[in-house]
Amino acid sequence: MKYFTISEMLKSDTAMKHGIWNGASQEVEDNLRALVDNVLDPLREAYGKPIRVTSGYRCPRLNRLVGGSPNSQHMCGEAADLVSISPVENKKLGQLIEALGNFDQLIYEQCDKNGNPQWVHVSWKRNGWNRKQVLVSLI
Repeated sequence: MKYFTISEMLKSDTAMKHGIWNGASQEVEDNLRALVDNVLDPLREAYGKPIRVTSGYRCPRLNRLVGGSPNSQHMCGEAADLVSISPVENKKLGQLIEALGNFDQLIYEQCDKNGNPQWVHVSWKRNGWNRKQVLVSLI
């Protein structure tokens, strides 16, 4: 873990606002470390600029509150939502994740008419097969 921390992966403004404790089990922390080591740190190294995690681990209550999927990989510590400085740069992050090729699922989230996402969702499975699935969500 060179560029990201466990506390960064657990931090949630929404959880703080609603008084939700978003702590993680050892298994979830191990999954977060694997996500960082296999996807996020190599991405940051290749990108060469800061990347912000807007959502990492989500406890079930937090996941429901933000409208996450009932089977969201965020609840296992296997996913992170990322942003850079603009939707154009977010698209570059996604393209770089694709080029690096080490991911389970990549979602370009809420893309504008030019295909630039508001954020990028990426996941990694520490235990199991990583599908390299790419999806696009429109506004």
